[in-house]
Amino acid sequence: MVLGLTLLFCAAVLSRAESSVEIDLQEQRAYLLQNGRPVLASPISSGRHGHLTRTGSFTVLEKERSHYSSMYGKIVDANGNTVVADADADMQVPSGGKFIPAPMHYFMRFNGGDGMHAGYLPGYPASHGCVRMPEQYAIAFFNAVQVGTPVTVFGRTPVNRYYSGQPQPGFQRRPRFAPFMDPRFPPPPPGMWWR
Repeated sequence: MVLGLTLLFCAAVLSRAESSVEIDLQEQRAYLLQNGRPVLASPISSGRHGHLTRTGSFTVLEKERSHYSSMYGKIVDANGNTVVADADADMQVPSGGKFIPAPMHYFMRFNGGDGMHAGYLPGYPASHGCVRMPEQYAIAFFNAVQVGTPVTVFGRTPVNRYYSGQPQPGFQRRPRFAPFMDPRFPPPPPGMWWR
């Protein structure tokens, strides 16, 4: 509850400030900046191999609180049992079954079909290009950004499927904002964000 109230307060304060977002693919973190200073850091799950999140400078193109993917989801049979958990919309659906689009709540589109949204974080890059966040963080980012807010995506996506949060061998770098983080908005407790 304290984290929820802190995030709500953060969103209220940030609505009056100039906000921007920086997404570090190597560290698997998104940073919400207020007037150039990081005020909130969220763990993320970015695009996996074959669907990498594109790096570059973008802006928030649209916001939609209750967005559903038009391309990805799951296929269920006539009884509602999942037949294909990671389905594309163009896959064949069994007789009596249906394609159910993936929920992408608090969606903030920034590049083509890619955006930031609430979603499952397995602890490594696993999306089709979007940047998934825990729901409480997605809400805080959603409330703080507007259409036109700058979004910068940088870094190299970790190659290890089971990303551990450690830099990959042979690729040394210093985190973008470490060790500073506004004490009012600490990172989530270790071991809890992927649930």
